[in-house]
Amino acid sequence: MVNKAPTIPEREAASIIQTYGRAPVTFVRGDGCRLYDEEGNDYLDCLAGIAVASVGHANAAVAAAVSRQMTRLVHVSNLYYMVPQVELAERLKALSGLDRVFFANCGATANETAIKLARRWGQKARGADCYEIVSLLDSFHGRTLAALAATGQPKKQEVFQPLPPGFIQVPANDIDAMAGAVGPQTAAVMIETTQGEGGVLPLDVEYLQALRELCDERDVLLILDDVQAGIGRTGSWFSWHDLGIEPDIATLAKALANGLPIGACLSTERAAVFDYGDHGTTFGGGPVVTTAALAVLDEIERRDLLANCRERGRQLVSRLEAVPGVTAVRGRGLMLGAVLDSPRAAEVNQAALSNGLLVNNVTADTVRFTPPLVITEDEIDEAVTKFEASLG
Repeated sequence: MVNKAPTIPEREAASIIQTYGRAPVTFVRGDGCRLYDEEGNDYLDCLAGIAVASVGHANAAVAAAVSRQMTRLVHVSNLYYMVPQVELAERLKALSGLDRVFFANCGATANETAIKLARRWGQKARGADCYEIVSLLDSFHGRTLAALAATGQPKKQEVFQPLPPGFIQVPANDIDAMAGAVGPQTAAVMIETTQGEGGVLPLDVEYLQALRELCDERDVLLILDDVQAGIGRTGSWFSWHDLGIEPDIATLAKALANGLPIGACLSTERAAVFDYGDHGTTFGGGPVVTTAALAVLDEIERRDLLANCRERGRQLVSRLEAVPGVTAVRGRGLMLGAVLDSPRAAEVNQAALSNGLLVNNVTADTVRFTPPLVITEDEIDEAVTKFEASLG
């Protein structure tokens, strides 16, 4: 009897720390909005690696830029100057309207940078007791300890207690609750304009504007976590551009390099208070990932993907709202959640995978759609057809 070679899932189970409930599929190739498994089956990807592959899988322009850079210079550390790092910082400054950039490795480390920067600002502005960060219930800011402490989801926090002190959560869209929480020890308020992991919950524009006013009145910083919503995901370069507010600090990651690991913390000049040695990173902002990010920004501009995001977002909302079993569609741009008539999102997600559609059950009754920004009109129609079939 010939022994059968172990499968990839079997090898994974024997080798990798078990933290992920993986779907029963192994992808080996991608192209635009399509992914292909080991058997050659194709899937319409309406998740994009959770809002990451915005300019499409295996994007030729990004791949060419990265390939060229890999033959020139891969790593020198932040002890030295790097041309693509400076060029990307200049581009992000121009696009965002903010003044300074620190490059990190991912969204969590970008948020760690923002938290440390806010605490340093609080120390310098009002003394050692000004260090608290007020965030929102149902928020998600990452899985490192400080970012997890800022996250308003007790279930994710409970097994890692004690978490770092100095974090308070209040309900979203309740300006009175926020006003009651912001006090002399508050250095910053930290929010997502649309709560992704919390169920694709867009915060009210009036609340966001009142929050900006409150931060100005109380002289505290406003941190906007744009890790999921930034770089075109909501139809503008940064989610706040269409909401009538400006942050003091903002964080980016997911879509910035189309799948390569990068994060960024942007700030105003006033908030950029780090001194030499206050913060650092070995890999953050290296030549390869910043070259990839520059190519991503070029692709978004060249293909006018912000406009496509807005148009396809409206199309997807309109189509999903007409699907039986969907009671609401919420979000902005191509960051959308289809709310179901019962808590069966996990079941629907599994059925969608069987039908060749990638989405995810972000909460018990909500299915998240974050397709690549390059998705076409026909692909939106195909996605909704597959999704409707998955509802049964």
